[in-house]
Amino acid sequence: MDNTRPVHPIFKERLLLFPALMLCGIGIVMVYSASSAISMQTHNTLFYFLQRQILFFCISLGVLVMAASFPHRFYNKLAYVILFTALICLTAVLIPGLGIEANGAHRWLDLGMIRFQPAEFAKLALILFLGYSLAKKQPMITDFSVGFMPHLLIFALFAVLIIFQPDFGTIVVLGMICWGMMFVAGVKIRHLLTPLPVIIPLVYFLVFKVEYRLTRILTFLDPWEDPYNAGYQITHSLKAFGSGGLFGQGIGLGMQKMHYLPEPHTDFIFSIIGEELGLIGVLAILILYGIILARGCHIARNADTVFGAITAAGLTLYLGIQIIINTGVSLSVFPTKGLTLPFISYGGTSLIINMAVMGILMNIGATCLTPSEKEGRS
Repeated sequence: MDNTRPVHPIFKERLLLFPALMLCGIGIVMVYSASSAISMQTHNTLFYFLQRQILFFCISLGVLVMAASFPHRFYNKLAYVILFTALICLTAVLIPGLGIEANGAHRWLDLGMIRFQPAEFAKLALILFLGYSLAKKQPMITDFSVGFMPHLLIFALFAVLIIFQPDFGTIVVLGMICWGMMFVAGVKIRHLLTPLPVIIPLVYFLVFKVEYRLTRILTFLDPWEDPYNAGYQITHSLKAFGSGGLFGQGIGLGMQKMHYLPEPHTDFIFSIIGEELGLIGVLAILILYGIILARGCHIARNADTVFGAITAAGLTLYLGIQIIINTGVSLSVFPTKGLTLPFISYGGTSLIINMAVMGILMNIGATCLTPSEKEGRS
């Protein structure tokens, strides 16, 4: 009789747990460093954003444990509930009194004591639904009307609701996740390319016919042409990296956060990391991300169910896209897009969702097949 107690997924998946916790710890320190000047100016204390980030971390840690404890197979039964909840939230954010308007956008939902960004939850909801649907339709996944069209329509529904916020960048991220998961699930490439004749002119209209988006593209091409106006944010981001050198200026000693670089504790915290921790600190963080993404890919390849494999691939893709876009924007590799750096940037919604993603990945990973088990099933 085997009396060995089962190991909890968060301890079994240490290659996910430890890098995530290390990144969260780095994030708490860097949020404090990057936000102290802004916090003093707006709240008359150095610790406003630090205290909130610690609170967000404590909540997200509970979410991580709960998500890792919850058997991932049950998401099959909850797929439509989660999907409709996300759609309701995306609709509610457009209702006056519920949705919070900031800078002409409606991206936050006000529920009294709780404020959150429905688009972040929508990403996770779409991944879980696609994992369920693509796994269920495996026998006919290469059929256009079964494997591709229903998922395109679900994505289009999300896109329509989000464009009214407006948040074009989130639509692009959702599209990359959706198409990536369909590709992994076995949808034919020619089916995935079918919408291009519609998408290309639509993207052209949404980008080049909207002044502020066009300005972002032109600024991306040459930020130094207008460094005091349109290119102000990205040029100061590049200055932060340039002044960081190999070992950085030291934690708390960076200058760009002193009311030079906008959003230093959220969208551009990677720039502050480059300035204060230098190339060594940047590489260390990228290595931690690399460990998480590599483990996510391993879980996707070895999951014991098709649903687990497709979902793990979607969750890993979700994290990878955020990391690439945020770091790329900070280094002027991509046009400016407001997207947080996973586990590090200030913000409750993104941190909680990211930790939920890690918890689900851990649960899938804890049930992965060993090489001998895979061989036995083949």
